[in-house]
Amino acid sequence: MIITPLTVDRIPDLEKLLVLGEPYIRLRSSSDYWLYAKLFASTCPLAIVEGEVVGCVIAFRSQVDPAEIYLQDVMAHPSHRCKGITRALVEEVHGQGSRWGCRRLFLTSEPDNQAAHRAWLALGFTNVPGDALEQGVSVTYDYKGPGKHRAVYERRIDA
Repeated sequence: MIITPLTVDRIPDLEKLLVLGEPYIRLRSSSDYWLYAKLFASTCPLAIVEGEVVGCVIAFRSQVDPAEIYLQDVMAHPSHRCKGITRALVEEVHGQGSRWGCRRLFLTSEPDNQAAHRAWLALGFTNVPGDALEQGVSVTYDYKGPGKHRAVYERRIDA
């Protein structure tokens, strides 16, 4: 497995991967991915196996609080799951955050995505206490706007 930053030439392969993440991952436009490749490549690693994009993290360092990195999308190809791909990708972003002096990775998830909940906990994230507990997951109401309730997870980056 090779971990490498997102590049413009890999956008079509990235889009083919991300569409497999529906309904929890929403495919964005090619222009959005171009922007990510050009401006955020150091926090948007891809996992490549035998020339194929089999995993990705799309993440951004906050301009409001540069000590934080938000993971927007995390995906491993269904036929490549449970092989350490997601862990390697998250560790890559964690390492970049550490080099920058960041203090926290964080992400949100749909409250009903139990597989993601288990994965985030296994990867060292904690489910941030929110407004209610739903099926064992702490949920923050209206986190991403009215009616957009999310489970919030964070992982500290040691200095």
